[in-house]
Amino acid sequence: MMGGPSSISREIETGLGPSGILIRGTVDFAMGEGPLLADGTNAASVVLLGNAGGSIWPAFSRWKAGYDGPDPLDTWSKEIIHPLAERLGGTAYFPSDPPWQPFQQWAMRAERLKPSPLGILIHPDYGLWHGYRGAIGFVQRLDDASASSITGRRHACDHCPAKPCLSTCPVSAIRPDPQNFAVSACRSHLLTLSGQGACMVSGCLARNACPVGEQYRYLSAQLEFHMHALR
Repeated sequence: MMGGPSSISREIETGLGPSGILIRGTVDFAMGEGPLLADGTNAASVVLLGNAGGSIWPAFSRWKAGYDGPDPLDTWSKEIIHPLAERLGGTAYFPSDPPWQPFQQWAMRAERLKPSPLGILIHPDYGLWHGYRGAIGFVQRLDDASASSITGRRHACDHCPAKPCLSTCPVSAIRPDPQNFAVSACRSHLLTLSGQGACMVSGCLARNACPVGEQYRYLSAQLEFHMHALR
């Protein structure tokens, strides 16, 4: 089924409503630039889908209670997004599946976001408490203006003089340049008694220290879930 841009957006919002997955912006591509659709042609537009704060946690945690397989969050996301994409005549893409799609680049184009020192894209409202669960590509250009409300707003890190994320990490894994994030130091710390008693239970200390979007901070159960997935 295909309709106009507003019709497609309404269908997506209606289909995803119970899950808490949200439309996180749209990327429109020049001819031949977009990812391949199922029919081998290039997408003209991609709609990014994800969470803001704990929007997905109630629905996902209920589903997870009856699931005993691998990669629960990826599996749940696919169970919701795949059928919707098929119904709309689009193609679904996921961060966990090859061919790897440039989700971070899409997000920077769709919502004008930039990386934080942790490497996570920081949103002016949600801070570090958001994510991308998938995307749907369409043959038609949607010309979406969803990023207009945050376009031109200053990068949150640029007007954060204290930068507590840089000083809170107990192993100094966080650096001003996100490309220098010390992944091995972070992972090694998570295996220690100190890491098990702090970050693994309450979430990354540096991430928690960020003052942007505090009201969207994940609940403790959601923090612990993501930390165990990172380990």
